[in-house]
Amino acid sequence: MKKILFVASECAPFVKTGGLADVVGALPKYFNKEYWDVRVVIPNYSCIPYEYRSQFEYVTHFYMSCGPAIRDKYVGVLKYEYNGITYYFIDNQDYFTGFYPYDSNMLFDLEKFIFFDKAVLSMLPLIGFQPNIIHCHDWQTGFIPVYLKGEFAGDMFFWGIKSIMTIHNLRFQGKWDIETIQRFTGFPSSYFTEDKLEFEKGANMLKGGLVFSDYITTVSNTYAQEIQTPEYGEGLNGLLYARRLDMQGIVNGIDYSIFNPETDDKIACTFSKEDFRKNKPKNKEALQKELSLNVDKKVFLICIVSRLTDQKGIDLIDQAFHRLMDDFTQFVVIGTGDRNFEDMFRYYQWKYQGRVSANIRYADDLAHRVYASSDAYLMPSRFEPCGLSQLISMRYGTIPIVRETGGLKDTVSAYNEYANEGNGFSFTHYNANDMVNVINYAKHIYFDKKRNWNSIVDRAMDCDFSWRNSQRKYENLYNYLIGEFQ
Repeated sequence: MKKILFVASECAPFVKTGGLADVVGALPKYFNKEYWDVRVVIPNYSCIPYEYRSQFEYVTHFYMSCGPAIRDKYVGVLKYEYNGITYYFIDNQDYFTGFYPYDSNMLFDLEKFIFFDKAVLSMLPLIGFQPNIIHCHDWQTGFIPVYLKGEFAGDMFFWGIKSIMTIHNLRFQGKWDIETIQRFTGFPSSYFTEDKLEFEKGANMLKGGLVFSDYITTVSNTYAQEIQTPEYGEGLNGLLYARRLDMQGIVNGIDYSIFNPETDDKIACTFSKEDFRKNKPKNKEALQKELSLNVDKKVFLICIVSRLTDQKGIDLIDQAFHRLMDDFTQFVVIGTGDRNFEDMFRYYQWKYQGRVSANIRYADDLAHRVYASSDAYLMPSRFEPCGLSQLISMRYGTIPIVRETGGLKDTVSAYNEYANEGNGFSFTHYNANDMVNVINYAKHIYFDKKRNWNSIVDRAMDCDFSWRNSQRKYENLYNYLIGEFQ
């Protein structure tokens, strides 16, 4: 039995702020339990819903120090079996109490996740779980590989344990001054050099994970290449280029049991690849009524379900919006983010009444209906490590219009009218004019060549972006690191 421990700051369904939680919540379920024992550990946040928290079982507790600033702290370990997976929760009320998993005070987040990293390793001998690989996700877990090859390396229990560091978004790194990080960790001064934790005269948690881990993954092949360049490397491109032979991109998947137009009880009318021509428009008409849009199944309905930030290319939409809107186009957005972008969409809803619906909130049920009802999904990202929305949209026969970057480039192949190939539309340069041109081209195919459009929908719905594909690639990687090949 091969043993893997996933470590992350969030995990669906317990706590979720983004795609990281979906990955950590979904991927472990897909490993064959006859050969793999995959477990997960996250903090025991007080914001985890009571329906789960009430079923957590006490396992053990102990007291632990990190550096001089973190002394004799209580560490509780709780356990919960859910969907066949064992989850552990690191408990400490000083650090993990609140309505949100992250704090507005970055310094406090650094302290609590440094504590969490050491607590995860410290609990393993006590619970009797000795993983072959510890799979760390994003900067919050960056010091686990550092502790593993440093302070814990002298303990025989940890000998041979390998670590993987997965980058979900390189923009977030966990940076602070060296003196403070040293006080939190107790790491020797020799660790704070340019080839280890030092970064721009400070210290960097993610860099620690990238330097000390045995292998690095990120969430798409193209993003793995992009982050080796100055444009996308966020200052770590040199390190990532140096480690390129120990790094690969593995595209995320989506849970096909949740996102399934044939069985989705959140949408007005279920449909399949065989009957979408008849039944998908019924969803559009139902959504138009729900959102007070003009009811017309023939219009071109574009949607966005996204964080409203500059990373997602919302500024391009602002530059081009008036050119996109005509009497034959409607636009639906769901999301929250930067206040100026939220207000922008509210303004457009007021200006284009009956044609624009701005839903400035997180609404999962509505998101399903929007995916099922729309004709096109717009995702003009400045950068996109993987992206899940384009995968969900294709599952529902909603055609992605994307910028060719990161996971968008890996999952959306541009429509070729002459070869009758492709599952979406794309543009290369981060430019509003290019975006408008490709949207207009998509409209031309939709209105003037409907048979061609339907063939694109066929191919999009045929794509397999389930977690099964990703799982096989991670399984091969785990076997490689363990030293076993299948």
